[in-house]
Amino acid sequence: MTASVNQSPARRRLLLASDRSDHSSELVDILQKVGEVDVVPTSAIPETPPSELSGIVVDINLRSAEAVQRVRNKLRHKSYEAIPRLFVLADSLHHGSMQAWALGATDTIARPFDARGVMQRIRAAFPNPHDEDFSTRGKALNRGVEAAHAVMVKIFEKLPAGVPLTFNDVMQAENQILKAIKRTSLREWLAAVGRHHNHSYRHCLFVTGFAVAFAQHLGMRDEDQRRLTRAALVHDVGKAFIPVSILDKPGKLTEDETLEMRKHPRLGFEALVAQGSFPREMLDVVLHHHEFLDGSGYPDALAGDQISDIVRLMTIVDIHAALVERRAYRMAFTHAKAFEIMEQMGDKIDQQLLQVFRPVALGA
Repeated sequence: MTASVNQSPARRRLLLASDRSDHSSELVDILQKVGEVDVVPTSAIPETPPSELSGIVVDINLRSAEAVQRVRNKLRHKSYEAIPRLFVLADSLHHGSMQAWALGATDTIARPFDARGVMQRIRAAFPNPHDEDFSTRGKALNRGVEAAHAVMVKIFEKLPAGVPLTFNDVMQAENQILKAIKRTSLREWLAAVGRHHNHSYRHCLFVTGFAVAFAQHLGMRDEDQRRLTRAALVHDVGKAFIPVSILDKPGKLTEDETLEMRKHPRLGFEALVAQGSFPREMLDVVLHHHEFLDGSGYPDALAGDQISDIVRLMTIVDIHAALVERRAYRMAFTHAKAFEIMEQMGDKIDQQLLQVFRPVALGA
């Protein structure tokens, strides 16, 4: 079937691929509020996307191997590579989410639908250059991502080559990053940096996004937001000195490789200390973001009150970011599942602080 809304061509043009026509009518109604919608069965997904297509929404039974394979075959063509794709989950269970991300999802929504929430997600997933505030928001987001990316280049490419990373390098990026997330949203930031091909860059930018959003959620004063932004950007600086073969290994690390990887906090700490310009709390985050409250972390096996507040916060956003990222050896966890895993970590992390983080984590 085809359902279209005869609106101005300036509106989003969306393709809803659905094998659940009896269940998709509610979704069509919601989608039509934000764009022009063409509805087709997955078998009829065109070989090439319609002109000016903003994005594709896929509503299938993700437990059906046949349906999953059919969508995979249709969307594997090069013409669909750059088209954002939003998948509908029957629930928030991990299996459906894994299948969606394996099919190249750039975002997911789950039944039962909250119409307002779905519309917000669609606007974020499928930006429309004709939206009134798109230009301002888009420019702010792009400037923030570019500024953060420039710091990543200095960390992972120039620093190992002997080009110093300075505190000023990091400070130059913070304004653009803070504005980007404040003027858009954490979800839009994650969507923008989540497509980055370089895993180490992507992880640092995810952590930065979560840290900034957490700071803004807590109502921290501007200077404290800046402190968290700086610390998040450089927290994994030591990975610049770990062999790429280990950083990007598609499978589980060997015992020796794990020991090598665990050197990165101290390597990063020593590199920044040598520069002489970084505040003590940033050095603390770089060295101790893998410490746990029960003393089981590394490299110094700190415990309890030995771990500062800023490190406790950074550890939470670092773990959550890692869980919701796609990895070569596993699919991304949903934000809800990632939060549940962290709750199960018990006294390893600050559970009171984790509960304060809940709205940020589950709202992303």
